[in-house]
Amino acid sequence: MNPEYSKTLEIRVRGRVQGVGFRPHVWHLAYELGLVGQVCNDGQGVRIQVSGEPEALSEFRQRLESQAPPLSQIETIEIQEQEQAIEFKEFAIVESVGGKTQTQIAPDTATCSACVAEIYTPSERRYRYPFTNCTHCGPRLSIIQGVPYDRPSTTMANFPLCPQCQQEYDDPGDRRFHAQPIACPICGPKVWLESLTDKDRVGEPGKEIQQTISRIEQGKILAIRGLGGFHLACDATNEDVVNRLRERKRRFGKPFALMARDIRVIRRYCRVSRAEEEALTSPAAPIVLLNADGGERLPEAIAPGVTTLGFMLPYTPLHLLLLETLDYPLVMTSANLSHEPQLISNTEAREKLIGLADTVLFHNRDIANRIDDSVVRIMRGKPRLLRRSRGYVPGEIALPPGCDRHSSILAYGGELKSTFCLIQNNQAILSQHQGDLENPITYVDYQKNLKLFRQLYDHQPQILVADLHPEYLSTKLAQEQAQTHQLPLIQVQHHHAHIASCFVENGIPLDHSPILGIALDGLGFGEEGTIWGGEFLLADYRGYQRLATLKPVAMIGGTKAILEPWRNTYAHLKTAFDWQMLIEKFGHLELFDYFQNKPIALFEQMLQKRLNAPLASSTGRLFDAVSAAIGLCRDRALFEGQGAIELEMAVDRHLLSESDDDFAYPFDINLTHKLLYLDPSPMWFSLLEDLNQGASVSRMATRFHRGLIQGMIQLVQQLIHNCQSDGLSIQHIALSGGCFQNRILLEELTAKLEAKGYTCLSQAQVPCNDGGLSLGQGAIAIARTTR
Repeated sequence: MNPEYSKTLEIRVRGRVQGVGFRPHVWHLAYELGLVGQVCNDGQGVRIQVSGEPEALSEFRQRLESQAPPLSQIETIEIQEQEQAIEFKEFAIVESVGGKTQTQIAPDTATCSACVAEIYTPSERRYRYPFTNCTHCGPRLSIIQGVPYDRPSTTMANFPLCPQCQQEYDDPGDRRFHAQPIACPICGPKVWLESLTDKDRVGEPGKEIQQTISRIEQGKILAIRGLGGFHLACDATNEDVVNRLRERKRRFGKPFALMARDIRVIRRYCRVSRAEEEALTSPAAPIVLLNADGGERLPEAIAPGVTTLGFMLPYTPLHLLLLETLDYPLVMTSANLSHEPQLISNTEAREKLIGLADTVLFHNRDIANRIDDSVVRIMRGKPRLLRRSRGYVPGEIALPPGCDRHSSILAYGGELKSTFCLIQNNQAILSQHQGDLENPITYVDYQKNLKLFRQLYDHQPQILVADLHPEYLSTKLAQEQAQTHQLPLIQVQHHHAHIASCFVENGIPLDHSPILGIALDGLGFGEEGTIWGGEFLLADYRGYQRLATLKPVAMIGGTKAILEPWRNTYAHLKTAFDWQMLIEKFGHLELFDYFQNKPIALFEQMLQKRLNAPLASSTGRLFDAVSAAIGLCRDRALFEGQGAIELEMAVDRHLLSESDDDFAYPFDINLTHKLLYLDPSPMWFSLLEDLNQGASVSRMATRFHRGLIQGMIQLVQQLIHNCQSDGLSIQHIALSGGCFQNRILLEELTAKLEAKGYTCLSQAQVPCNDGGLSLGQGAIAIARTTR
């Protein structure tokens, strides 16, 4: 390098650039190009000072981004030439510095191919070591406790590096150069088996993996401490042990997640498309919902009443070693009682897993942050997140055009499938899936994670945002914090937040003209204390106009109507028809015999006096009502959405696509008080006629789906015609809400609307269910506070 012609650049790289091998990447580029200088992490990302000749610096700038490490995600690169060249002796990685946190934290990532090869190579010193990782894979969010992302800020601070690991860590030419979770059998975390009965270690040291496998083969249920929490594991082909697990966990009905050694094992039970295989083998390694139509069958107890199975591949070395010799899948479900959050600490596990597991495979790498397994379903050819957690969080979400100037915002989300969202520096940081806040343990965990994220991102909110529902714990917490810290609080209507969340993911600008949004879910707090759930809104980010809705029907007993689907069937029939007429025409049906054993007289009083029987335009309750009517999920729902899921599973896809329009159950469109209603009353009469004629469950489920989709399309066309009469041109239709997790509903409605020339917006990287609410809340708050 000729000092006479050299110059110095200061380069600031923002984005996901810590903990992903970015500094070693910078070092390698500088070394290859003969440049000198230094690179460090700080609160804003990566800071580079580099000196050299102009041609080499130009190539350095180009390769800095084009050859970035696989797990990195560059947001911006800012370059400033120094007035005077700085003389450096070499290029060095220097100590991280603090400051206001503006960088991104990487998600936990499945074991990379290089580490897998090491684990299975006898000559390698990490041969069969269950905590093998490198710069390109392994734990990130699950172990981080602060920033900058360096080993002292993680739970790996408890494991001082041995000389060999230290040498790898310090060697810029090594794959583990500055890999913060680096470990080996000498200096890293250890595993051991422990009996929950006498709290003693069991088995032979050094053979813990083999002994765990042996116990599983013997039909035992084991707890395994993994990456983001404990799992309960057992042989998925053993019906007795699967049933025993259900009894112990008190999880009756809800499908179990499965883990298999490789794709070949999965293909024995499921058809796996190319898109599904890509999702399974991606660095995020989520649970992927697959059609259970392979040559072999698993016990019905794995997923009762459901024709899909949720499979994932081993994503840590520990899982790889456990499944290495198993030619069948394992149940791999979160270690907790039903409705409680996943356990993460060894102390908790010793207290709470008694009676759940026979033995526990412990390790001593602490889990700083609870992270559930993410869940993906391929719909319309692309992976769509139903639960966004491990592998995806805390990947930031870019805000749409027009959001460049806004205050720091904290959105608290909803009550079920809750998330929270931090907004700053034109990015949204959406938390991992938190669970249902009505569970006290989950609510405590939600507050802990909220505090942690604010610390990690040095987030000082200027505006708080919450749902309209006055009884949501998230709303109450936001109100309390707003009062304590004297901060403005914006409350956002539930379904408007759903639609805004869809807008954000699809990059709809902040100043875009109103779009027709369809929000279908179980329920959300509407205007004037009403309950909504089947809404057609003309919306932008700032506000909305309610144009149409599903016809409201009473929820008899309030929330009991969610737990007992037959209540919704009764309420729908009572709303649609004269009860005496129904008895005369259909009273001989088994459904009406069932009603006779219920407290109908009491229900009549509740309906007449409007006592604990609120009207709700809920699409979820309509699905429940139909499911119960045709005998799928009638008496009691064992988990949220069971009736709707089983109704979707019963659909005959061939009949759905081949039938003509007359095959669909009819829906009416009525006008009441300037609001259009999608009325299912005629659908109910046709359904009762089918029951009377002994139609199959599959036929009725198919006719219902076809009819609902057809009715929605007719309603959309009428709404768009009305908008055009008012001088509004509508080309986009946004689809959101938990009902769009239904693959048939999303795919068929989208295809038919797009065939008519409309553009449908839907969600993939953010859940369409309540897991995406906080993102929509935050975007609405930006719009309402930005000129």
